[in-house]
Amino acid sequence: MTSAFHFPGLVWDWPIAIYLFLIGVSAGLVVVAIYLRRCLPDVEASRNPVMLTTLWLAPASVALGLIILILHLTRPLAFWKLMFHYSLTSVMSMGVMLFQLYMLVLALWLAMIFRADLLRLLQRWLPRFASIAGLFERTKRVLPGLEALMLLLAVLLGAYTGFLLSALKACPMLNNPLLPVLFLFSGLSSGIAVAMLAALRTTDNRLMHRLHVLETPVLAMEIFLLLAFFIGMLLGDDGRLRALDAAMGGGFWTQWFWWGVVGIGFVLPLLLRLLLLRKPRLQVMLACCCTLLGVLMLRFFILYAGQMTVA
Repeated sequence: MTSAFHFPGLVWDWPIAIYLFLIGVSAGLVVVAIYLRRCLPDVEASRNPVMLTTLWLAPASVALGLIILILHLTRPLAFWKLMFHYSLTSVMSMGVMLFQLYMLVLALWLAMIFRADLLRLLQRWLPRFASIAGLFERTKRVLPGLEALMLLLAVLLGAYTGFLLSALKACPMLNNPLLPVLFLFSGLSSGIAVAMLAALRTTDNRLMHRLHVLETPVLAMEIFLLLAFFIGMLLGDDGRLRALDAAMGGGFWTQWFWWGVVGIGFVLPLLLRLLLLRKPRLQVMLACCCTLLGVLMLRFFILYAGQMTVA
């Protein structure tokens, strides 16, 4: 059976698209959280809804994405072998190393930021381990360096999702050097959208203002990268031209791109700003939901349309 979601040559299907989306959300949200900490250092973490959302969502989205990836493997019970057998020539193996380092540094970074809250919890429920939180307090001077490392790992993780797809070298549309950067900035868009939804829970307007300041250049860069992505295919070899025609020459995935990625992801949030000027909270909620849906639809489009043509 041949359809938009089932066709010859399809290697990775919809669970991978969701996995890529979740990883992008985590990486983008961590970058946004670090940006806000640098811009607004006086805002306490325990009172910052964006940091509280990062505390739960950043590790949870990575964990859920990895569970989806493991279940999608041919032999899911053998996934542990990837965690201990590394190969510097395998994109998947390098990704596993990055995930492990990312989660370790993320746990340490969050523990140091919320060390006071962690100490209170340990003193109440696990008093024997309360000294661990005290260790974070004594080593807080390393937090700036740890935060810089966290930022680097988040950027690498956001770009890795594009490198993973580019490993399908037989697909001209996916074997594109712009794909990691495009996925990095679309992940940042999703992180900003989640942060804005979280910022609705506070009366401190500085958070939302800073997010709007960050949103504009990220959105402009994402649009530029999309244009450069398709222009590069248009100016490419015969394989890229055939891939471009298959993806954008009409049909299901062409409609998906224009109505979903462009319409819902880019145009509709801008229209909502004009139509709901007097209802800013509703406007932010609807616009952010549209942005998140648009980012998810972009992942689906790149994944499926990119596998329709084999060189």
